[in-house]
Amino acid sequence: MIELRAIERTFRVGDSEVHALRDVNLRIGRGEYLSVMGPSGSGKSTLLNILGLLDRPDGGEYLLGGTPTAALGEEARARLRREHIGFVFQSYHLVPRLNARENIELPMLLAGVAPRARKQAVDEVLERLGLTDRAHHQPNQLSGGQRQRVAIGRSIVMKPELLLADEPTGNLDTRSGTEVVALLEELNREGITLLVVTHDVALGRRAQRHLGMRDGAIGTDTVTEGAGARA
Repeated sequence: MIELRAIERTFRVGDSEVHALRDVNLRIGRGEYLSVMGPSGSGKSTLLNILGLLDRPDGGEYLLGGTPTAALGEEARARLRREHIGFVFQSYHLVPRLNARENIELPMLLAGVAPRARKQAVDEVLERLGLTDRAHHQPNQLSGGQRQRVAIGRSIVMKPELLLADEPTGNLDTRSGTEVVALLEELNREGITLLVVTHDVALGRRAQRHLGMRDGAIGTDTVTEGAGARA
């Protein structure tokens, strides 16, 4: 599903160059569950941004579903993101003036989906996430766990093939975090490819495949049989 070939990404900070990614080569199969771990500045977030087509590499090639993405224009990249990729962030990134239903519906609205189809899809997501009774609440009226569930609902309403989660439990208490992890893993069991960037060792170990990053490179790539089912 995903192939990175010799990916490089460099940022200029003042008079210095920071090599965020160095010769990254990676293949991810459909339906895999991966965690990406490493110290701050190791390149985790840059890798996620490249995979999510939010940033472009300076060198190398990124193929998504067999499609080379390097030469694509912004409109084509946006379409790929909208149709194939969902994002879950630590800070939720919900629109404050929109209620839960409207936040979940937003990607479909931007994609031009017909109102009747939008309503049916959003109703299904709200019911699945246990948010039907919070549908008309704005983000500041929701708990942290509820806001993250709204964010997950927004990320899956278009039925993406790839879900990228950046510290998805970072702002949650233990109970809410456990519920969010269970939901993400349920989505993975249904076939969504799940990649989680985290500093939480316990969360990282739940994935079947673990990438360890340091100094912009993937230092370790290990597989753990039977992960993801542990409480």
